[in-house]
Amino acid sequence: MKDYVQTADAVAADIAAGRLRPGDRLPPQRDFARQHGIAASTAARVYQELARRGHTVGEVGRGTFVRATAHPAAPALSEPADGRIDLELNYPVVPEQAGLLGAGLAGLATPDVLETVLRPVGAIGTPATREFSADLLARGGWRPDPAQVLFAGNGRQAISAAVAALVPPGARLGIEELTYPGLKVIAARLGITLVPLAMDEDGLVPEAVRAAHRSAPLHAVYVQPTLHNPLSLTMSEHRRGELAGVLRELDLHAIEDTIWAFLYDDRPPLAALAPEHTVVIDSLSKRLSPGLTLGFAVAPPAVAPGLTSALRSGGWTPMRFALEAAARWQADGAVRALVAAKKQEAARRQEVAARHLGPFPVRSDPRSYYCWWELPRPWRADMFVAAAARHGIAVTPAAAFTVGEYRAPNAIRLGLASPRIEALSQALAVLADLARSAPDELVSD
Repeated sequence: MKDYVQTADAVAADIAAGRLRPGDRLPPQRDFARQHGIAASTAARVYQELARRGHTVGEVGRGTFVRATAHPAAPALSEPADGRIDLELNYPVVPEQAGLLGAGLAGLATPDVLETVLRPVGAIGTPATREFSADLLARGGWRPDPAQVLFAGNGRQAISAAVAALVPPGARLGIEELTYPGLKVIAARLGITLVPLAMDEDGLVPEAVRAAHRSAPLHAVYVQPTLHNPLSLTMSEHRRGELAGVLRELDLHAIEDTIWAFLYDDRPPLAALAPEHTVVIDSLSKRLSPGLTLGFAVAPPAVAPGLTSALRSGGWTPMRFALEAAARWQADGAVRALVAAKKQEAARRQEVAARHLGPFPVRSDPRSYYCWWELPRPWRADMFVAAAARHGIAVTPAAAFTVGEYRAPNAIRLGLASPRIEALSQALAVLADLARSAPDELVSD
């Protein structure tokens, strides 16, 4: 007799692999029981287990559907109430965070100041907030022109606006063959085609951009040159120079995602080499706190009007309160202190990961908050994700980072930032033991 957990694992694996997609309706429980050769009562327990893990949602009178996200969002900063350890979400937090941020907010609490900072503000912010942003975004000897800084409600909205401004509906956006999963959702909503481009050990391959553009014109390229998510790769200066040359040669714009680059501040952005062909995107959520969702876009003059229009029409402009608060945190040193603390915490967590996963082929960077784990045989990524979920641990399969027909590697990404470090250590120990003891059904595959 099949155990209901084993059957639920198989359905979860189908969801992780994309064989069951968000919005797909599962058959009625009696039909499911007949298809799988199980009792109706066992089928009911399978459906309950899938809902408990966050894979499905039931709608009265309509049936059971695959959720849009495999796991419901969990509170950052701590483990979820159900005991699950979340290595999917990745929000760095340090103990001194609340105290440093609270001190900066004190000056905003008077009625006269609140009267100003609670008023609406547009994508261009104010001269003072553009100046503070230029200081905050500066790194590796590069500082953006404050006049070119625009603001969004969060980093994802800044990316959406940049894509909307540069890529018309139906057109093509080049991306790294492993990319930020949120970009796939953005592309679907804007009606654009994502074109995966080859990578090597140094990141995006410039010749791949040329080849794709020759095949059919690209309108822009989205790239993460520093601490690439999920691989933690950082492009060399030479590779950045090559890519900048290709952008100029093809008259293409790059959307440069630097949201994790604050952890690696001695490397100047691609925008320093191709300023007229690069839109820099950044945000506060990783640098300061998950609940601070202010986004930044540094746009060359030719792109700024379209980007400003996209921010306005999309309803993606920021709150002035967040702008003013961030300016105060920059001025009083809170940003600098938090960045330093988060760099130290990243190194700590990478040490924990190395201790547990050292024998395995894991790719990362000591400054990064994530690891890319190429799983040992006979494990498959979809089955490993399901098995980890059964142990109360949420991880992300490689398929989440791929697009189109590109074949997903047999790997998972581990986000190291969100759990307490003791819980992280516990979870990584469990995953390492799991990887060493593949189940019999996989050995026989």
